[in-house]
Amino acid sequence: MATAGLYRRLLSCPPAVEFASSQGKQLFLEAIQNGTMEGFYRLVSYFQTQSEPAFCGLASLSMVLNALAIDPGRKWKGPWRWFDESMLDCCEPLDKVKARGISFGKLVCLAHCAGAKVEAFHASHTTIDDFRKYVINCSTSDDCHVISSYHRAALKQTGTGHFSPIGGYHIGKDMALILDVARFKYPPHWVPLTLLWEGMNYVDESTGLSRGFMLISRPHREPGMLYTLSCKHESWISIAKFLMDDVPILLKSEDVKDIHKVLSIIVTSLPSNFEEFIKWVAEIRRREDGGPSLSSEEKARLAVKEEVLKQVQETGLFKHVGSFMSNSCNRQVSNSDEGDMLPSIAARVCCEGAEILGGKPLSSAGYCCQETCMKCWKAEDDKPVTMVSGTVVNGNTEQGVDVLIPSSSQKLCCNCSNPSNIRMHPASSDVLTVLLLSLPSTTWTGVTDEKLLTEIHDLVSIENLPTLLQEEVLHLRRQLHLLKRCQEGKVEQDLGAPLS
Repeated sequence: MATAGLYRRLLSCPPAVEFASSQGKQLFLEAIQNGTMEGFYRLVSYFQTQSEPAFCGLASLSMVLNALAIDPGRKWKGPWRWFDESMLDCCEPLDKVKARGISFGKLVCLAHCAGAKVEAFHASHTTIDDFRKYVINCSTSDDCHVISSYHRAALKQTGTGHFSPIGGYHIGKDMALILDVARFKYPPHWVPLTLLWEGMNYVDESTGLSRGFMLISRPHREPGMLYTLSCKHESWISIAKFLMDDVPILLKSEDVKDIHKVLSIIVTSLPSNFEEFIKWVAEIRRREDGGPSLSSEEKARLAVKEEVLKQVQETGLFKHVGSFMSNSCNRQVSNSDEGDMLPSIAARVCCEGAEILGGKPLSSAGYCCQETCMKCWKAEDDKPVTMVSGTVVNGNTEQGVDVLIPSSSQKLCCNCSNPSNIRMHPASSDVLTVLLLSLPSTTWTGVTDEKLLTEIHDLVSIENLPTLLQEEVLHLRRQLHLLKRCQEGKVEQDLGAPLS
């Protein structure tokens, strides 16, 4: 019985030239001789087909991020850290992208969130000469790639809006090579740059703005190693607003005379589910991926996390936060808060780990952590290692998951007779400290006491922080600016990199 469906589309030639045709091969050879195919080799090494009809933006971005060898910092499947469309969900839920695609501004936001350096332009805000210059610059280098957002109608192709990377450029013919991620529809093809520019000037009906292009390159610094902000929980909007808008107003409205009062105002006003907003990045692995010993790569990442944690705890601000937390009677910051204890957090992390390792990052439904236990030992270099092991059940299957815990000088001894009292690190004091460091400098301008204001600026200034912690704080600050931009609905208009 016949099944309705489509098998590819006939590429309109002209205006396009199929890459594998005789003419396409000749254009390719001439472009190589002119040095404008340098970015092609890395891109084609990671060329992928979009996994859903509306995932062209996500496929283009994951392809470019992998070509630039940017480490996502989290695992895709098995032990492998790798960018996949399913991991690009910080600015728009995947189910929404699957249903209606993603806008240009939100894809730019995703690229920022993934840790890339991004320059983005709406076609209406730049010129074809600038676009050509950027395409040539990236085509003569392998450390920068261009993703174009265009309307297919300008190229006489079926469909509407589309994203794809540009794989190269032919100077003599003024043609760009489109590495079309909808490979089930069209093969890679050369197109006149003028027509591609015309396609980018089409207005996206969902935003009322023209389409455009973005330049993506490796960041000068790696994204955060220990902390990250999350917008997966629905409360992130209210929390971002609280941190960026409400805290300055609260500090201005009250007569604050010391640091303890500043902390009290902020902590006692925290929105519910605040702990869902800032997360520490856990190192997870399947139990069968390794015994008690750690690989050199795991040791290196764990060492960086421990150094960041150590640097947080050596700041003057941490001493004030720790003192406030230990003396406070507020349940949100109580040392006995069950939500900050090792067993409860470990169980959650093990479930999330099994979910990621199983390649099902969309829903943790059905995962249940039956038990956790803590193991402590000394590695070959005599450094103590702490690992939480959990057995996670999903239906009739069981999965052993290990979570490596950064050691802390503040942490109780592993031989403590009551492991349930051992607090997970990074704990509340550490997290609150680094989050306060990440707030913009304008947060504190409402404090009227000049002596206190000077003391606050000395405590939160990042200029004198060690390099690792400074990079961690700047990473969180950029994330906070991006989330604020999302919360205000400004991701389409404001494409620039978030302020540091």
